[in-house]
Amino acid sequence: MNAAPRSALADPTSAQPNTGEVFGYACAQIHRAAAALWPDATVQLGCHVPSVTGYVHRIRVNERELFAKHSMLGVSLVSVLRGSCGNWSKVAEGQQKYAANPDSLLMREAAQLGFLADIKGPRACVVAGVRHGVLFTEPVHGPSLTNLVLSNPGDTGELLRAAWKQLNPLHKPELLDRCGTLPAIGERSIAGTFLRKFNGISGSTYLDQLGGLRLPSAMGAEVSALLRQVVTRLLRIRTSVLPTEHPVLAYGDLKPEHVLYPDGPDARPVFLDPGLLRAGATVDSAKLISRTILSLIASSPGEQTTRRVIEGIEVFATALLADQSARARHRWLREVMALWLMDTVNITSTYLTAPLALPLPEQGAAVAKRAVTVCRMVDEISGPLDRGGGTASVWDAALDCAAGAGA
Repeated sequence: MNAAPRSALADPTSAQPNTGEVFGYACAQIHRAAAALWPDATVQLGCHVPSVTGYVHRIRVNERELFAKHSMLGVSLVSVLRGSCGNWSKVAEGQQKYAANPDSLLMREAAQLGFLADIKGPRACVVAGVRHGVLFTEPVHGPSLTNLVLSNPGDTGELLRAAWKQLNPLHKPELLDRCGTLPAIGERSIAGTFLRKFNGISGSTYLDQLGGLRLPSAMGAEVSALLRQVVTRLLRIRTSVLPTEHPVLAYGDLKPEHVLYPDGPDARPVFLDPGLLRAGATVDSAKLISRTILSLIASSPGEQTTRRVIEGIEVFATALLADQSARARHRWLREVMALWLMDTVNITSTYLTAPLALPLPEQGAAVAKRAVTVCRMVDEISGPLDRGGGTASVWDAALDCAAGAGA
């Protein structure tokens, strides 16, 4: 199987790959990888797990349930399907070389999962194998941190703090000396992703396209105009705000929906999809806050639940700042707000530019439908942050704005 399989739907003249080509290729590679790892096993592909980043499938190897993740060129499926990497012939050719590269994204992710197991730090999902650009992991069952927050909003502060405590081993500066040659996953950096998306002429073109696929024309135009304004502010803000901390080993992709509790909410959680990188710990707190607020907006649980969750986020932030000087608190709040807004813009723009043929995860589809609400929120928060008002008052207003968007 040295040659890339060609889909029956392949069109060599098309500027953009289609889902038939990309998904068909990924499925073939999952079967190929499973056959190489377990040559005598019966392999059955289960259901597809919607994602905008990689192609993920449940799979059964004999009686063993696993998840199989395939990464196309180390970029998001949205980028591939929008033609950012060329037509299908170019993508397939590049993917063969990419999958053989020991520094490919999923090889680095497998190395990071192994590292987390070795240091007995945050409990992470278990690698079952990696081959031909496919990573196999053991499934993790149980509610997510998102589920627990939405079902127990009054416990939000303690839930976030308890999950955060699990990252303490990573956030100790001396751990950097133990990392050795552990490869980072810079592709999941909030600020790095923001700059890749929105810098220069290509960034301006990208902003013009927002909302064109998944929103009515008037809503799409408003989203594009709001985000153009927000992006301009954030590009200006980042030069004076980021970074403010000495680097530690940040988890890097700390999504509350990827923190699972197989042994109940009082036991240690299991973390999925690491994106370990050398950065300030604010990267992790900002992403946790950003994605918790996005889950509120996506689920629209009502004013009372929303207010309790936002109060819990405030409790969480207050606990992290308890021993900090006034100057350190000021810098932390500004950096967290900037990263929160960048992350929200990053993922919302990805959802909005995803081709209609690409299934979105449930939360992603809900965020896309409420994109105007999301964009009005980041616009309202970024203005005062850009103007450099009193940091504490800007933070309080930002949380009030998030509460309004969620409710």
